[in-house]
Amino acid sequence: ARAAVLPGAHIVDAPRFGWRGLMLDSARQFQSVEQIKQLLDAMALHKLNTLHWHLTDDQGWRIEIPKYPKLTEIGGCRVASGDAGIGADGRPLRSCGFYRQAQIRELVAYAAARHITIVPEFDLPGHATAALAAYPQFGSIDTPLQVSNEWGVHANLFNASEETLAFFEDVLGEMIALFPGTYIHVGGDEAVKDQWKASPVAQARIRQLGLANEEQLQGWIIKRLERYLHA
Repeated sequence: ARAAVLPGAHIVDAPRFGWRGLMLDSARQFQSVEQIKQLLDAMALHKLNTLHWHLTDDQGWRIEIPKYPKLTEIGGCRVASGDAGIGADGRPLRSCGFYRQAQIRELVAYAAARHITIVPEFDLPGHATAALAAYPQFGSIDTPLQVSNEWGVHANLFNASEETLAFFEDVLGEMIALFPGTYIHVGGDEAVKDQWKASPVAQARIRQLGLANEEQLQGWIIKRLERYLHA
């Protein structure tokens, strides 16, 4: 074989952006730990360094919170829509899945070994149906809810009571312990305000806090959680 001769060269190779992110939605479509490891390998190959992990939504709650076991027992399962939700015996066919805290620690370490930080998301005050199916006392209506098997924007909102804020802080506290990165994502998107507008409790809360409207109530919740997370 002939020897190859290459001219001397100085290679400068660095990514252009400091934050090189990919978003994974495990709430609507559950992935196994092995599948997520494959995704992390592919991210590392392409020098992506931040995984935004969408763990809660109307269609599923995927993170184990021991103080609130029904989040995964009830919120981690849904019946598929249409024929896919009917078993051979004619009974509802449930699709379930969530990540135990030990599995999350394993994935965080696996990511860190590949220079990837995981940013977890707890979406609020909207995208709340799975959580409210498990714990309706944190919601804004009295009608019992089921984990959704539909797409689209849902109307269900968390309420703004002190009990619900304590629940938020409990969940975020667990996330802080599991995810050592700088950021926690608290969602905030697509929070249609119809339920708050129709709720005497929500309206009284707005007046009690000296706020002008429902948009300001969401802002108040986010600022309150921001102070907690910063602390």
